[in-house]
Amino acid sequence: MPLSIDASKLLRPGLTLVVGTIGGTTAYLMKMPLPWMLGPMVFVFAAVMFKAPLESPGKLRPYVIPVIGVMLGSGFDTDTFGHLARWGLSLAGLSLYLACAAALVVPFYIKIGKLDPITAFFSAMPGGLSEMTVIGSAMGGDEKRIILAHAGRILISIALIAFWFRIVLGYEVTGTSPTGNGEILTLKAAVILLGCAVAGTLIGEKLKLPAPGLLGPLLLSAAVHMTGLTHSQPPALLIIAAQIILGATMGSRFRGAEGKLVAQTLLLTFGGTVITLALSLIFALVFHGLFAQSVEQVLLAYAPGGLTEMSLVALAMNAEVAYISIHHLVRIVLIIAIAPTVLTKIASRIGY
Repeated sequence: MPLSIDASKLLRPGLTLVVGTIGGTTAYLMKMPLPWMLGPMVFVFAAVMFKAPLESPGKLRPYVIPVIGVMLGSGFDTDTFGHLARWGLSLAGLSLYLACAAALVVPFYIKIGKLDPITAFFSAMPGGLSEMTVIGSAMGGDEKRIILAHAGRILISIALIAFWFRIVLGYEVTGTSPTGNGEILTLKAAVILLGCAVAGTLIGEKLKLPAPGLLGPLLLSAAVHMTGLTHSQPPALLIIAAQIILGATMGSRFRGAEGKLVAQTLLLTFGGTVITLALSLIFALVFHGLFAQSVEQVLLAYAPGGLTEMSLVALAMNAEVAYISIHHLVRIVLIIAIAPTVLTKIASRIGY
């Protein structure tokens, strides 16, 4: 039986990628920060708000996330895990940071946004989008608002942080490694990196890691780079393509939502994100000496952006990717662990 492909099912996601590519190219030519992620995200978001016939290319996401994981793993070196003990205080500080964030942002969502406590809790807490949506909707929260809140949080966090580091501090925030090692990608190195992507994803799923498609390849790539099996990175064009797909997917999450609901949610999310980012900056300014880290690194580690996105910013800045990635992983695990218990108990005490 001949293989048939329904072209109509490919047309809209393909058009979304075209819009995303135009957005990425435009942002790159304008020398914007994180152009290959922010450009597609903003262009696709604007297009779906104007009812353009676009559809999420999300089916490609599982194939490109491992590319990002492998790239991030190349930022590890033999000294990384020797620093874990030194990071102990910084990691412990995350619990205090999350408690402060909950105390400030959840009431903001309830009182200003007029959301019910369950929706407010799962919209305000900076956990993973999919995890917060699944748990929040299961607890009776408004699924659409939770999705919009987290998509908006990631979009706003990336934009504000990227612009802050680029415009205010003068860092290059391109979304690709700023230094590189000049090593040619040989066939052997390509096979090793491909193995990290495929085997890492399978291992991540088997171990039930959060974001297995990212963390599995990241950890396996880190291992091969730390042992010196290779010093290569995925090709730049592949990394750019992965970011275009991720940005376009995030922008298309707003597809089908009413303009009024999106505007209200984004305005509320902007306020909540600014509060959380300000709290991150306060922690960075006050505790960076105690943590033996720079203000910039603590800010990136505590910022409420996504694990993948903040790690990309860290890599672009030539910051310590391992330090920042591990903090975001721990933050997500902590929030997932407390979400079904602590947050719902608080909600019941409020009287809902």
